[in-house]
Amino acid sequence: MQPTNADLSNCDKEPIHIPGKVQSHGFLIVIDKPGVVRFHSDNLAAFMPDIPASILGSHINTVEPLIGKNEPPDFIAQLINFGKANGFEQTNPFNTDINGKPFHLIVSPTQDYYLLEFEPARSDSNTDVQRMIGRSISEMLADKNLQNLLNNSAIQVKNLIGYDRVMIYRFAEDGHGEVVAEAKNDNLPTWLGLHYPASDIPKQARDLYKLNLTRLIANVHTEPAAIVREDNGDETPLDLTPSQLRAVSPIHIQYLKNMKVDSSFSISLIYKKELWGLIACHNYTPRFIDFRSRESAKLIGQIVSSALEFRQDEENQHLQERYKGAVDQLSRLMLKDNDIDSALTAHPVTLLNTVDAGGAALFFENGLKKLGKTPNDEQLRQLASWIKENVNESLYYTNTLPAVFADSEAYKNVASGLMVLILSRELGEYVMWFKPEQLQTITWAGNPEKPVETTSDGMLRISPRTSFEEWSQTVVGTSKNWNAEEVKSAIRLKSEITYALNQKAGAIRLLNEKLKQAYEELDTFSYTISHDLKNPISAVKSYAQILMRDQDMKPNAIRMLDRINAGADKMNGMIQEVLEYSRINRSDLILSPIDTKAIIDDLVADLIVAYNADGTKIIVGETPAIQGDRVMISQVFANIISNAIKYSIKSERPEVSIHGVDNGHEVTYSITDNGLGIDIKQLPRIFELFKRMDNVGDIEGTGVGLAIVKRIVEKHNGKIWVDSELGRGTTFNIAFSK
Repeated sequence: MQPTNADLSNCDKEPIHIPGKVQSHGFLIVIDKPGVVRFHSDNLAAFMPDIPASILGSHINTVEPLIGKNEPPDFIAQLINFGKANGFEQTNPFNTDINGKPFHLIVSPTQDYYLLEFEPARSDSNTDVQRMIGRSISEMLADKNLQNLLNNSAIQVKNLIGYDRVMIYRFAEDGHGEVVAEAKNDNLPTWLGLHYPASDIPKQARDLYKLNLTRLIANVHTEPAAIVREDNGDETPLDLTPSQLRAVSPIHIQYLKNMKVDSSFSISLIYKKELWGLIACHNYTPRFIDFRSRESAKLIGQIVSSALEFRQDEENQHLQERYKGAVDQLSRLMLKDNDIDSALTAHPVTLLNTVDAGGAALFFENGLKKLGKTPNDEQLRQLASWIKENVNESLYYTNTLPAVFADSEAYKNVASGLMVLILSRELGEYVMWFKPEQLQTITWAGNPEKPVETTSDGMLRISPRTSFEEWSQTVVGTSKNWNAEEVKSAIRLKSEITYALNQKAGAIRLLNEKLKQAYEELDTFSYTISHDLKNPISAVKSYAQILMRDQDMKPNAIRMLDRINAGADKMNGMIQEVLEYSRINRSDLILSPIDTKAIIDDLVADLIVAYNADGTKIIVGETPAIQGDRVMISQVFANIISNAIKYSIKSERPEVSIHGVDNGHEVTYSITDNGLGIDIKQLPRIFELFKRMDNVGDIEGTGVGLAIVKRIVEKHNGKIWVDSELGRGTTFNIAFSK
């Protein structure tokens, strides 16, 4: 016999959502929208001996009498219509019977079909899960400490479903997992603290756990039932993503068998729409949990997820307030002190207070200042040279510096982690923070480097280990991760430093000379655009319109000409915006008191109509007056508010809030939405010309608007910064000096 051709590298590619089989403790019938049976599992006769040999091509109504003998005619169509109108979670499960035995019917839409899944309406547990769930939730949430919450959750889930072992399994950024809490039978060894490689639960499986919040494998030793389909020439695989009975990957079945596990059940833990971890349950004998009990377990997972999110958000809020206080203090010091570097390093609040680092270094105006524990001067200069040659981003961070810069191995004890702000690449000005090496001994459940083993019968064991004996690995050259709040704090600090430099630098700084040269080049570029590009674009558009008058033109050619017209219009719009961008710096400000409320109210009314955004809730708070150029300030608010509406309109409950605060020396406006959000790695480049975020899809825009906004704000001696979280929304803050 040839060894099975499988290894762990196959795990990430396995199409587990289209296995072509279902678990055999239930059966599946798939109908199309008119109600005709197009697929079914091949085990129907095991549950309904009287069913015809073939029901493919038959209407579901002909099968209904065998499914529920006491059900009204056409009850499945009624269930589907109710589910479409109110959500299938309101119909599932439907209690029915098969040959006098109670069954659950679960209806799920997939592709152009409906899955009708039938499972026994009983569990292998005598526990009344639904009756006990209220008390269990109270026990879980009794302690505010996150670790105690996880410990309590594992204990309560074990009490509810009676599995031999219940673990809270947390995913790391690289996909590998760790058992962070556990409740088990006394005769079992503990797995608490063990790590499992990412290949154990590959990416596509983790993606499915975000869609299906529970997953039952009742018995690893049963053969799955194949799905048979109507022979109509269509070979498109049936997508079983929403299925409860979806068969299990053979790789995962072998993995569980290697662990001596006969049944498994998992509950997803979600944090901010991403998979935080699993409540992973193992039993060493087969065990079935009915759908209602699984739904109760899903509720537990959702409540634990909410508690996790609350605890983590609370912790993030404390960090955010601490870092923000430090950045605000440094901002005031920079505007007050003559020396920027002294303001950042010589007071009780320093660069070190803006993040959690062990040391910091500031390269500024040909000087070097150090705080805390850092590499020595020569090592810092070598590091600065490496950054200049290799780092393209204005903000860069890593927690494995020795892995990317080999020379840093010599000082990994103080600088295994690096975060750097590039203030000026040309002048060699940087802010660096360092985190020390954090030696870790990771205990794996077996050697993660061992993908497969050939057994005595020539088969490959699809597991990174066969004995699951503990295997320790010491991780070196790694620091604690830089968390999201630290990254946001660094970005905001850079904005404050830039603002302070612009206020104090004057004509003596090389950067201003370079900017002056750049503006002159931009003027030349703008002139070229206006005179050398606009005319050819107009000609292209005119010729396209002339060709469209030809009545013999084929439809496909007309569509192509329409696209030429649209492209010409888009290019013309981009040219106009570039011209506007270049004009701002040459335009004189016409300063006057501005009634911002009137401007904002008019803009909101117009933008709701323009974007058909009647469903968007727009909250306008305090709107203190500011001093500025009315036309330019209107342009600022128009751009930011239109972005907020445009990028939040597809949210479930779109909301935009606008409010201003006058603290005596400046007026700060905040415009917040709950839309797409911006990846934290892209925040430093948000105001660059032609920069659009990766997640905007087909939402219109040229990437020039925010660059224009930043120019206008800086021309008013103001400052603008952004705080955002992917999938959660964005806040733009604009401060105007009084």
